Amino acid sequence: MTLDLAGTYRCYGSVTHSPYLLSAPSDPLDIVITGVHRKPSLLALPGHLVKSEETVILQCWSDVMFEHFLLHREGKVEDTLRLIGELHDGVFKANFSIGPMTHVLAGTYRCYGSVPHFRYQLSAPSDPLDIVITGLYEKPSLSAQPGPTVLAGENVTLSCSSRSSYDMYHLSREGEAHEHRLPAVTKVNGTFQADFPLGPATQGGTYRCFGSFRVSPYEWSNSSDPLLVSVTENPSNSWPSPTEPSSKTGNPRHLHVLIGTSVVIILLILLLFFLLHRWCSNKKNAAVMDQEPAGNRTVNREDSDEQDPQEVTYAQLDHCVFTQRKITRLSQRPKTPPTDTIVYTELPNAEPRSNVVSCP
Repeated sequence: MTLDLAGTYRCYGSVTHSPYLLSAPSDPLDIVITGVHRKPSLLALPGHLVKSEETVILQCWSDVMFEHFLLHREGKVEDTLRLIGELHDGVFKANFSIGPMTHVLAGTYRCYGSVPHFRYQLSAPSDPLDIVITGLYEKPSLSAQPGPTVLAGENVTLSCSSRSSYDMYHLSREGEAHEHRLPAVTKVNGTFQADFPLGPATQGGTYRCFGSFRVSPYEWSNSSDPLLVSVTENPSNSWPSPTEPSSKTGNPRHLHVLIGTSVVIILLILLLFFLLHRWCSNKKNAAVMDQEPAGNRTVNREDSDEQDPQEVTYAQLDHCVFTQRKITRLSQRPKTPPTDTIVYTELPNAEPRSNVVSCP
C-alpha cells in the first residue's frame, strides 16, 4: 500500500448486453494508510470501567497538529467516529462521548489523527483501550490472607470468590489503570475462586474484584465490596524519620537516640582528658630534665626531709662553672666551713635555672 492508492472507492454493476448501463454506486469506502505520523494518546474519563447506562468520554489527544481525530472500535468498521481536533493547553484533542453504556458499546478502542489536506493519511494507532461495562451479574466477595492489616514486608494474598460460575476474575486497585486477572478455580465447597498473591506488602490500598465469562470478556459483574489493605511498620526493624513526628512510639525511640548520643559525648570527653593529662605529664618531665645540672654539683641534702617554707636559692661558683642548688637558711648551715672556697649569693624570688656559664 502506497500513499497514491489511498482514497474513497465505489463500485458499480452492469449487464452483459448493456455495458454502458451501470447500476447505482455502492456506498463509499475510504481506504486510508496508517502509520504516517506519530501515534496519539487515548484515555477514558472518568475511567474505562463503566457501569450500565452510564456515559464515558474517550479523549484522543496529541501534540501534533492533527486536524481530525478518528475513533475506531475493533471489529466494527462502521462505528468509526470522526471529530475535529481542538487546541487546548498546547495540545490538540477531541472528546468522543460514548453512552449510555450497553454491552454493544463495550470493546477495545483506538484512535488516529490526520493532518490538513491529507485525510487519507493517518497516524499510527493509539495504544488499545478496553471499555468494560460492569454491573451485569452478581458481585463476588473479596478477602485478604492473613488479614487486611499486615506488617511491612509480609506476604499478602487477596482471594476473590463467588457461587456463580465465573470463568475469570479481575482485581483492581484504586489509582491504577490496569487490572490483574486470573482464571477461576473450583473449590471443594462449591465456590469459584481465584487467589491473587501480592507478594511482600509495601503499601496499602483499596481493592475490588469482578467476575466475567469467557464468551463476553467486556461484560463484568458488579464489583465486590471495597477491601482496604493497610500496611504497618515492623516495630522491631523500623526507626522513625527525623522529620516525622512519632506520637505513638516516639518517647522510647527518642530515649534510645539520647542515650546513644550521651555515651558518645562521654567517650569523647574521657579521650580528651586522657590526652590532656598525658601532655601535662610529658611537659612536667621535660621541665625536670631541664633543671638537672650539666657539670659536677654539690647539693646539701641533710635537711631534705624537713619542709622549710623559707627556702632560698643560691648560685654556687665552683671550678669556674655556675650551677644551681637549694640550701637552707644561714642559721641552719654546718658549723665547719668547707675546704674549698665557695662564694654564695642570695637570689630572692628567682626561679632556679640550669644554664651553665663558663669563665673567660
